[in-house]
Amino acid sequence: MMCLQDQVAIVTGSGGGIGEVIAKKLASLGCNIVVNDINAAGAERVAAEIAATGVRALATVGSVTNADDCQKMVEAAMAEFGQVDILVNNAGITKDGLLLRMSEEQWDLVLDINLKGAFLCTKAVARVMMKAEYGRIVNIASVVGVGGNAGQANYAASKGGMIAFTKSVAQEFGSRGITANSVAPGYIETAMTHALSDEAREAWLTRIPLRRPGTPEDVANVVAFLASPEAGYVTGQCVNIDGGLIM
Repeated sequence: MMCLQDQVAIVTGSGGGIGEVIAKKLASLGCNIVVNDINAAGAERVAAEIAATGVRALATVGSVTNADDCQKMVEAAMAEFGQVDILVNNAGITKDGLLLRMSEEQWDLVLDINLKGAFLCTKAVARVMMKAEYGRIVNIASVVGVGGNAGQANYAASKGGMIAFTKSVAQEFGSRGITANSVAPGYIETAMTHALSDEAREAWLTRIPLRRPGTPEDVANVVAFLASPEAGYVTGQCVNIDGGLIM
């Protein structure tokens, strides 16, 4: 059974959604959690709920697009816990639109948060992990980053870039005991997918061999494995969590 007792994880964008579920899953395995989000109320709520389960939790507020905010997040984690063992780069957004109608602002914002954010957070935590000669970095990509999707050129580029970024990080830091992997969720039950019409939902489900949508817990379970000591010989990989949508 996986155990993360007394380890420390930073989970970005964990003030709600899939990030919250990932943070709580890691906490259930004994991990102390740094909840990071641009939404202060969400970060503080999730941290309080995690702390109520008996593990330590710290809420930090900042933008992953700001290098100073990322550095302060790691410094706060070190001041509180004295270590950072796990980084989950989860923060991300969508600003969908057909390419000919997509503005530069839509493109830049998605690339800044989804891809530059992972770069800045990884860079901020890298020296801590290198000094400890141990680390687990897990990046939340998407099957859209593997296969593309019409109307999501910016999102697909950011997530495809994240998968390639992960492989480079794995190669650079592997000799220091640090692994880097990504996961590519497919059709996952979230507030965004709940807004889809019945027809759109059925169109997705007919393409999935398991004939059901995934859950945030499905994502969190794989992230927890990749963040654990048991995954010590897995690095540079992208694990699709999609019910067989992309094979």
